[in-house]
Amino acid sequence: MKRVAAIDCGTNSIRLLVADVDPATGELKDLDRRMQIVRLGQGVDRTGRLAPEALERTFAACREYAGVIRELGAEAVRFVATSASRDAENRDDFVRGVVDILGVEPEVITGDQEAEFSFTGATKELTGETAAGAERGGGGLTGPYLVVDIGGGSTEFVLGADGVRAARSVDVGCVRMTERHLVRDGEIIDPPGDEQIRAIKADIDRALDEAARTVPLDETATLVGLAGSVTTIAAIALDLRAYDSDAIHHSRVPLSKVREITTHLLTATHAERAALPAVHPGRVDVIGAGALVLLSIMERVGAEEVVVSEHDILDGIAWSCA
Repeated sequence: MKRVAAIDCGTNSIRLLVADVDPATGELKDLDRRMQIVRLGQGVDRTGRLAPEALERTFAACREYAGVIRELGAEAVRFVATSASRDAENRDDFVRGVVDILGVEPEVITGDQEAEFSFTGATKELTGETAAGAERGGGGLTGPYLVVDIGGGSTEFVLGADGVRAARSVDVGCVRMTERHLVRDGEIIDPPGDEQIRAIKADIDRALDEAARTVPLDETATLVGLAGSVTTIAAIALDLRAYDSDAIHHSRVPLSKVREITTHLLTATHAERAALPAVHPGRVDVIGAGALVLLSIMERVGAEEVVVSEHDILDGIAWSCA
């Protein structure tokens, strides 16, 4: 066993996993897994820069995570930064701040690297290639698996079975679509109208066309969905009164239910979305766009259900440390 710490800093959230991992058996044992909504990508699509207040929120979370890592005694730490920090002109400010707090430099990875980490984290148990995977099993699921990681600024697509066959990252995510189409004079359009929804859908469809030029989406046998938009939709579908990771992990949400939830989220007011117990306060304004991304993907690939995984890029980063 090796004790490792993995940090995934995306456009909307920053997450920490401290775990004991054993590559020989495929066992990954969580010691601490936590998440904060920091909205690092606030305004990046419009300004091209990381906002000072977004940086400070992110650094505050890093200080908390540094304390956890020290307390648990991780032997290796890896910090991966994704879409927002790839896009920003002032990403050096972000890098310096992280190094000062955590002592490691954030790796601003490419979209393809992000997709490969996501695939490893999401499918390790489903493929049964390790002892842990065989024990947990895939419940009759077969490859090729299409893993989709719907983030705040980008969505990663990766197709594979025993390994990665094709991967592509495209610039649609719940925060990017919300800020691009659902903000007027600094205020969220609440709820959005048909015009705004059509504009988001057009962007998503163009991104799917782009992804399909690299990833053969029509070869999907099992669709696996990752990240906060997908897990939130699963929590709503399960009618959870509080977020329950164990209940959500490997749950299956039918296309009809995703369509129903998406329609509700896009027609609900802020107060109505906030009243849903499974929706984190930091996702209230962006979950509608995230749901529409998932629905559009399912319709494009002809998936009758999405298998929801709580194990994703964070777990893939942890495996890479081992």
